Amino acid sequence: MNEERSYDAVVVGAGPNGLAAAIELARKGKSVVVYEAAGTPGGGCRSAELTLPGFVHDVCSAIHPLAMASPFFKSIPLADLGVRFRQPESPLAHPLDDGDAAVLERSVTETAEGLGGDAKAYTRLMGPLARNTDKLIEDILGPLRTPHHPVVLARFGLSAVRSAYGLARARFDEPRARALLAGIAAHSMMSLRRPPTAAYGLMLGVIGHAYGWPAIEGGAQKLTDALVTCLTDLGGRILTDRRIETLRELPRARAVLFDLTPKQVVAIAGDDLPVRYRRRLERYQYGPGVFKIDFALSEPIPWKADVCRRAGTVHLGGSLEEVTAAEDAVCRGRHPDRPYALLAQQTTFDETRAPDGKHTAWAYCHVPSGSATDMTERIVAQIERFAPGFRDTVVAQSTMTAPEAEAYNANYVGGDISGGVQHFGQLFTRPTVRFDPYSTPNKKLYFCSSSTPPGGGVHGMCGHYAARSALRRVF
Repeated sequence: MNEERSYDAVVVGAGPNGLAAAIELARKGKSVVVYEAAGTPGGGCRSAELTLPGFVHDVCSAIHPLAMASPFFKSIPLADLGVRFRQPESPLAHPLDDGDAAVLERSVTETAEGLGGDAKAYTRLMGPLARNTDKLIEDILGPLRTPHHPVVLARFGLSAVRSAYGLARARFDEPRARALLAGIAAHSMMSLRRPPTAAYGLMLGVIGHAYGWPAIEGGAQKLTDALVTCLTDLGGRILTDRRIETLRELPRARAVLFDLTPKQVVAIAGDDLPVRYRRRLERYQYGPGVFKIDFALSEPIPWKADVCRRAGTVHLGGSLEEVTAAEDAVCRGRHPDRPYALLAQQTTFDETRAPDGKHTAWAYCHVPSGSATDMTERIVAQIERFAPGFRDTVVAQSTMTAPEAEAYNANYVGGDISGGVQHFGQLFTRPTVRFDPYSTPNKKLYFCSSSTPPGGGVHGMCGHYAARSALRRVF
């Protein structure tokens, strides 16, 4: 049953983008209510004691370089609202079988010094981009438009439009630099042989140099709590445990913004959209899923390469060729024996997440869409490969398959945490090809989820731009 009162805007979904959209509208003096299906706000930005009492785990997102870089989050006094970003000594490490590791340091120069014969090549590639990170972010974290900094964007684009596999082989000669770029680019959840996967490696690498790859002290939930406080201080409302299945369940409003993917929007509002547009939404493509494990540990992970001990994130996948083969297998619907796995070890730089002397680890790998296969042993084997004795440190664990991820958050269709595959056909044109991708042919209805530019990640920019679209068209 919808409410008696009316609002300027209703937001469906209280993930970071939905909250960002609501905040942007409330800042402009609009009355806003947010409906959330779950019992708590946050979407992919929540924390919980998933293993044992006293061990705080991030249920989905864990490391937040895009949150640090986000222009929208910079506009909010997060520190005053209890958010503290904690930085590891090094953002990222990528161990290799010879006991060595490539390390992304905050400094481009220090990173290059660890890459042997590829030092100069790395500096030439990343140095100019790192010096202009804020200009680059301004043009990348948003919809397709006339760039504010065309020279900087053009320099990025010359390399970014390539495949990560092709760029790594063209620019670097040695295994460390090639593996480092491959591990970062594999966040794209696409085959590394496919353009524009190089863009993900370059963007996340450059952001690591400029902002680090931090975690949020006490858990990702702290960021959600801050956004909720910001919204309610502006007069906005949030209603939880309110799953919306039809537009008729919503109160009267001049605009409705969906922090949902096309699949859910079609189910809720398909009858209020033109048939041709609805059919395009129904053809929207989702990417691979994830299988995730949270560990409660008795001690820090015993890495063979000491440099891994000071990294907040560790990419487990070996060489460029091995990471590429693993991601190729997933994209072909197979489960690799040696998956590319991402691991975060937050308690090495945030002691608030576990009892004294204890630790946590967060890890996941990519799997075919909708796969219910348990990848626990394969992920553990990858960790053991680079950290012998890891098994002995595990005191408890909690797993989440791709279907369980979708059950937890309906936006994770088939376990896809990016709101849809981000290839050229769905990069700046997601969810469909429109001059304003946040709007729909129905002037009242808008997308504000990661199924719009700039896509996946905790940054709030999808919600920010969607709110601005609604403000232009409706208010």
